[in-house]
Amino acid sequence: MANKNEFNWCGGKDHLWNPNRRDFLFAGTLGALGLTMGDVFRLQANEPGKPSKEGKAKSVINIFLPGGMAHQESFDPKYLSPIEYRGPLGTVDTAIKGEKFSENLKMTAAIADKITVVRSMTHGEAAHERGTHNMMTGVRPSPAVEYPGIGSVVSHEFGPRNNLPAYVAVPSMSANGGTGYLGSAFGPFSLGADPGSAGFRVRDLALPTGIDDKRFASRRSMRAVVDAHFSALEKADALAGMDSFYDRAYALISSEKARDAFDINKESDKLRDEYGRNTGGGRMLLARRMVEAGVRFVSLTYGGWDHHDNIAAANRGQMPVFDQAFAALIRDLDQRGLLDSTLVMVTTEFGRTPKINATSGRDHWPKVFSIVLAGGGIKRGYIHGASDPTGAEPESDALTVENFAATVYTLIGIDPNKNLMSPGDRPLRIVNGGHVEKDLLA
Repeated sequence: MANKNEFNWCGGKDHLWNPNRRDFLFAGTLGALGLTMGDVFRLQANEPGKPSKEGKAKSVINIFLPGGMAHQESFDPKYLSPIEYRGPLGTVDTAIKGEKFSENLKMTAAIADKITVVRSMTHGEAAHERGTHNMMTGVRPSPAVEYPGIGSVVSHEFGPRNNLPAYVAVPSMSANGGTGYLGSAFGPFSLGADPGSAGFRVRDLALPTGIDDKRFASRRSMRAVVDAHFSALEKADALAGMDSFYDRAYALISSEKARDAFDINKESDKLRDEYGRNTGGGRMLLARRMVEAGVRFVSLTYGGWDHHDNIAAANRGQMPVFDQAFAALIRDLDQRGLLDSTLVMVTTEFGRTPKINATSGRDHWPKVFSIVLAGGGIKRGYIHGASDPTGAEPESDALTVENFAATVYTLIGIDPNKNLMSPGDRPLRIVNGGHVEKDLLA
């Protein structure tokens, strides 16, 4: 079920429009363009919030692996443990002396000197939806409050840059990645299509069939006439400034530079091959284009990692695609001088059980799991914390959800102890406790 506060840039909600205005525009002039992005700009200006100061991480790419990736078959292989704990896969040496990853992470192993692996992430939620909530919001679930995703908080605090959305979801918003108590204006612009698919095209950015640039400009002029007419007719002061918000939506559509940010075909064949011409490669390459153009927060999902059965085959089917694309993303950002200002996160719901089960898989296990951080003020070539020899508990330097979130927000430039206002003017902290994990910082 969709988040009740979710606002897709391409959708909108009817109550944002006066019915007479809306009916006239949609029927007579701009209906074909569906410029509901203007509603988002308008709402953002009505709820600006206190601006935060940009930190080391000017942009964020959050790569979320839904289902719960096994730490043993990824970044924390237990190759010295008995087979029932070790599992069916081998290992590969990394660029960090003495450290190994699972065998299907060969390319990421080669760039391990550019990333930080956290092997001691921990929380207590073994249900998918609650584990997702922890990692997408940085706050433990509450029956009383619907918390915003990290991307929505970034959107609230900083707003758009370079005529681009502050928060983009590739290809769509993941669970608990929405706006929560902040309101729908700060939700992501969801692409609505997979950049790894043939003929990928972002909805709402291309002009409709039969509408060329000249006709688009003409319709924009018609829009101005309509605005003037209804503003005078309804004598509503709130309508007077509406054009400025729609100007920004027009700018996104009419600006070649803004549209180009979403055009993965602008990349060379060589680079597309390096990322991989598939779901993982397409999504991560587009994420790099987004942050390079000015998007502040890109959230993308890849795969399904709920491997209760035959974990070896499931991992071999998905991990090499992730491995190729992620390694290419880190190299690409670094070569372009963007890695130091872009925080890249690989997160998941939880880990998997220490022992292989009766169906050759692993079940849910939130006590300890692995995540990856890179760039944006994070150390390079660092392993943070450790799980015990069977991968059951943190053995050292456990990283809690609160400390993870406090660290991420601080790198972005947002005070995690800041209060935001929920409906009813109730102040709520962005993060409920927690401190910056200084050992993660460069």
